[in-house]
Amino acid sequence: MNRILPGAMLGLLGGGQLGRMFTMAAQSMGYRVTVLDPSRESPAGSVADRHLCADYLDAEALHALSTSCTAVTTEFENVPAEALQFLEQHCLVSPPPHSVSIAQNRIHEKQFLAKNGFPVAPFIVMQQESDVAKEIEAAFFPGILKVSQLGYDGKGQISVSTSHELPAAFSRLQQQSCVLEQLLPLACEISVIVARGFDDQITHFPIAENQHAQGILDISIVPASVPETIIRQAREMATDVAIKLDYRGVLCIEFFVLTDGRLIINEMAPRPHNSGHYSIDACITSQFEQQVRILCRLPQGSTALHTPCVMVNLLGDLWQSGSPDWCKVLENPSAKLHLYGKREARVGRKMGHFTVLADTVELALQQAKSIKRSLTNI
Repeated sequence: MNRILPGAMLGLLGGGQLGRMFTMAAQSMGYRVTVLDPSRESPAGSVADRHLCADYLDAEALHALSTSCTAVTTEFENVPAEALQFLEQHCLVSPPPHSVSIAQNRIHEKQFLAKNGFPVAPFIVMQQESDVAKEIEAAFFPGILKVSQLGYDGKGQISVSTSHELPAAFSRLQQQSCVLEQLLPLACEISVIVARGFDDQITHFPIAENQHAQGILDISIVPASVPETIIRQAREMATDVAIKLDYRGVLCIEFFVLTDGRLIINEMAPRPHNSGHYSIDACITSQFEQQVRILCRLPQGSTALHTPCVMVNLLGDLWQSGSPDWCKVLENPSAKLHLYGKREARVGRKMGHFTVLADTVELALQQAKSIKRSLTNI
């Protein structure tokens, strides 16, 4: 298996903050990066060696990417499958197009997981008005209706209490193909980031416990405060998903831990994940360096945790009264600030994050919450 050594040009589909962090990790290892993204001021494009400002299906841009790059990866799952399939004919692509096509569609994702025996919430596929109009078993309610594609950070989903509310909810989601999931009694959410190489080597990052606000990840606590049996089960399940999906790259599996102790898979993301950003500062190898290593067919790095930590997302809401006072973060010598270089701050938009490292999870959480309060003046 030929390794891709430093000095090579790597390609990246997508110019968001995940791509920015991948690019910076790759450059620190001696690689060059070409980003294909339609936005002129994308976070990744602004730091890349080359930015192809074009649509993901632009034939000229794809040709340029395929002929100048030794290997190509993605920073978000909604890249058109046709683009990945074209690139796969000319250079190494990770993750594989067939894996992404499953993970980028909630219907395909749920069906794949259920077919392979992985525990998921009871669900029904809703693709047309006749599906929504029929009477649904009361056991599915309360439930949540989610669009099959392009939904993220709480967007593209609506809570429904009865089957009578479905038609209106389906209309609000513009009658897109959807999945209706039964809401289950939740104790907490955890996420496992698993990395699988072309040599079948598998590593896991420490499991994060996630807290959300208005459907957007707010805080990730590492390591998660769940029983060791749950930790083992989640890692084993994430490994099995990666193998059955024939996945090569960095993959995030989000799990619900139910109040009765059961573990079910909520969803998966075929890329590095927001809940893994802590790894930049708290692990020997970050999720982005691991993405580079796998793409270049290099041995994977250790994912060992230096210290417990807490990561806090910074949303555009903080900018509504002007630029935040970042000294309130940096006054803590164990806090690490990351801003994504986005020009426009909007409510709910992820603009950056900070991570607090400490000797214990409790201390890291206490300090992180104190910093967050000082930024929001609460």
